[in-house]
Amino acid sequence: MMISGRTLGQGATSEAKMSTEFFRATSFCALSELDYNALGVSEGGNVLVRTKFGEVVVSAKKDKGLPSGVIFIPMGPWANALVGPETGGCGTPQFKGVEAEVEETKMVVLDVRELFADLKAGAETS
Repeated sequence: MMISGRTLGQGATSEAKMSTEFFRATSFCALSELDYNALGVSEGGNVLVRTKFGEVVVSAKKDKGLPSGVIFIPMGPWANALVGPETGGCGTPQFKGVEAEVEETKMVVLDVRELFADLKAGAETS
């Protein structure tokens, strides 16, 4: 289950969305230590996160505060690629409780420009 939300790092860098700092603050997936180890992710490794709405590669981090089966991705372009367009009339998509699959990958994390180009290319072929 994927949840997303604001973090101090995401908020502090949100005025410079093309910066390295914003990239570092928002392009990761926090997993419980149990799930991280079960996936066999190497230190500093990446994971592919897939939902019915899309998929992205993000760096993986252990988070001792997360229960097994829950991942956290800070609000930003990488989380946005994984949530659906429905807003339930409130104007904000559902950032909590999105079913997701996670697997270790050797693929690289795309920067913001590359991510948007990849998402655009995917939309044009759909």
